[in-house]
Amino acid sequence: MLLNGSEIIIECLKEQGVDTVFGYPGGAILNLYDELYKHKDEIHHVLTSHEQGAAHAADGYARSTGKVGVCLATSGPGATNLVTGIATAHMDSVPIIAITCNVAVPLLGKDSFQEIDISGITMPITKHNFIVKDIKDLAETIRRAFVIAKSGRPGPVLIDVPKDVTAPNNKCEYMPMKPIPVGRVKKNITPEALEGAVSLIKKSKKPVIFVGGGVVLSGAAKELKKFVDLVDAPVCDTLMGKGAFSGTDERYTGMLGMHGCKASNLSVSECDLLIAIGTRFSDRVLGNPDKFASNAKILQFDVDPAEINKNIITDHSIIGDVKEILSRLNKILEQQNHEKWVAQVKELSDKNPLKIPAEGLSGQFVVAETYRQTKGEAIITTEVGQHQMWAAQFYKYKKPRQLLTSGGLGTMGYGLGAAIGAATGNPGKRVINIAGDGCFRMNMNEMATASREKLPIIEIVINNHVLGMVRQWQTIFYEKRYSATVLDDGVDYVKLAEAMGATGIRVTSQEEFKLALKEALVSEKPVLIDCIIDSDDKVWPMVAPGAPINEFFKED
Repeated sequence: MLLNGSEIIIECLKEQGVDTVFGYPGGAILNLYDELYKHKDEIHHVLTSHEQGAAHAADGYARSTGKVGVCLATSGPGATNLVTGIATAHMDSVPIIAITCNVAVPLLGKDSFQEIDISGITMPITKHNFIVKDIKDLAETIRRAFVIAKSGRPGPVLIDVPKDVTAPNNKCEYMPMKPIPVGRVKKNITPEALEGAVSLIKKSKKPVIFVGGGVVLSGAAKELKKFVDLVDAPVCDTLMGKGAFSGTDERYTGMLGMHGCKASNLSVSECDLLIAIGTRFSDRVLGNPDKFASNAKILQFDVDPAEINKNIITDHSIIGDVKEILSRLNKILEQQNHEKWVAQVKELSDKNPLKIPAEGLSGQFVVAETYRQTKGEAIITTEVGQHQMWAAQFYKYKKPRQLLTSGGLGTMGYGLGAAIGAATGNPGKRVINIAGDGCFRMNMNEMATASREKLPIIEIVINNHVLGMVRQWQTIFYEKRYSATVLDDGVDYVKLAEAMGATGIRVTSQEEFKLALKEALVSEKPVLIDCIIDSDDKVWPMVAPGAPINEFFKED
């Protein structure tokens, strides 16, 4: 069948099962938007307030559903506005497809109006990118992009299409195809590699299992639970690994690292075997890499060979899909017994609980009460800062894909767009974005998008009138020189929410928050809860950057 470029793009998206895209139109992409209009009953377009919001929404859609997220932008500033969202997805291994349309081929490289080399700009922050100058290459490129985004370690792919390639009169033959199946990476999961892992596990007396986002991406939660039972070990996780192992399980000790739970940090420092599954050993986890898990052998499972021996030298590793690795290990590993060690770590947890201030409204209370009222069933998105750490510490994630947060890049402004994507991809599920007031300012215009789309998301703004995490560092490391971190300009977030079609509620006490959240949970429109807390509330525990993870600041 003879189709033009815009028709080919739409047909290829439909081939891949895409039913939702997020974007913002402009001159260079008008041909595609015109075709999208003709298919609006098949592909729902969410018009965001800003292209960055579209990229974050595609990301949130992908993280929460396990599908590939798709965002669209026009040339020049439209394309560059996607960059932060693409980089966020890249750092956290999220499969999204960003389709941009550029100026026509004869105008490329001539500083034409709204021309930018977006493929050059995004080369370091995509898994792969393309510029398609010939319509004959268009369908093959889109199909290949989806395979690349989903295969191995997932990630973002950008496709840049000049406007004349999408023109109505530029046609070529199009043949429909079924999506190419993406297999799991398993060629290096050899019997020898598996036996090496089993040997280390059998010799261990004090093992700890350390879980990262790769377990979520692989869909390996079931296999992980069985593996944990067989090894009989405590479990800690990264920010990205939340929900891969249930936060309500008795073996779970909490997050590891700079703001990790004391039981996690202390047990990893004392263990004799650390089994790292789908995690890349980031600097926020390691603290001082020379003193990290210094008593332990390191056993690492990861799909990406680049992550092996990058930040921590391993004693043994298996490269491959972690679901496949765990599934095979579970078949050959005999039941282990570390009852005494597990009890010892449980005692550490009991002696070092996370603390919620008894009086006054605090970020810790807000998150804990949110967990209580939602019974741990909500999809939680966050921005970046103190509230992000409280969301990791005080909400118990029971299932994968429940916490959507910018872990690697630390993107302020991520959460609201991600909440829109998650709510779009999971109709009927409660989606709550936990934000700080500084972060909310970054992309608060997306409240208008939530209102337009009639998405009943809840925006909880933990408002301390400062950039809280930066202030915390200024307090501890910079002798309380609060340079450019005080937000004392009197912005009224309740009025802003109401101006954008949402409900706004301000709370200053624990009881007021309980009532406000109860009201928000039954609302059919977006609700913003402005939670006023003290400017000097801190995230505890805390380990200084570069310090061993078993050396904590005291709260005094």
